[in-house]
Amino acid sequence: MTHRTDTHPDLARPDAGAALFSAWRVGTPLRQKEAVEAIAGAWVRRPWPAGGLLGYHVYTGHDASTLLHYSQWRSPQDYEGFVKAHRQERVDEIDTAVPGVERLGLGRFRHYRGLVRPGETRVPGCVVVVDIEFDGPDPDRQRAWVDAVVDALENEPRPHPGGISAHFHLSVDGTRVLNYAEWESAQAHVDALAGPGDGIGSATEQWRRVQTWPGLRASTVSRYDHALGLVPD
Repeated sequence: MTHRTDTHPDLARPDAGAALFSAWRVGTPLRQKEAVEAIAGAWVRRPWPAGGLLGYHVYTGHDASTLLHYSQWRSPQDYEGFVKAHRQERVDEIDTAVPGVERLGLGRFRHYRGLVRPGETRVPGCVVVVDIEFDGPDPDRQRAWVDAVVDALENEPRPHPGGISAHFHLSVDGTRVLNYAEWESAQAHVDALAGPGDGIGSATEQWRRVQTWPGLRASTVSRYDHALGLVPD
């Protein structure tokens, strides 16, 4: 069966071979809430659809308009099997309950590496997603850029105490990096952005290297609250 949980996902679980991220635009805070409940209903009333699905989580955007979806799968093939056999009935029920959902696309990723404070036990109060786009596919560049970010974070002279973790995902098409970062609160992230430097981090050589990386096309930063977790019983 399908179980509803408030527990945040384990981004680094070793049996997850695929991480899928997608966004919906629903328009208002009320419709965000209605969509989350429609998703919960469509899933909880049905058996867990596939052994290869490890968990599915939904987040409400601080823009008061969007939802973020994150699911972990044992393999991309497990997701394709779900699409063929189980996805449409859930989509139809959700769209009946909340008409007019705008689906903004699906991103296929793999977890590459994570950075967590030693002994960290705090429950995240905010999830910050940093989406980085490069000017073309280059898996070596993806990994090198993430390694440079981790180096900058590990050598940060004034780390903000509100940061809990950062989990870096590489798009399978080689063009994007997505950082799923856990923060103590949204205000802690706002305060960190307001500090010295260009974004998170001090004006170090390591951060300058990250920010001026060749081929870096665009980056977006979005804040979310964890609203729904769905896992197998």
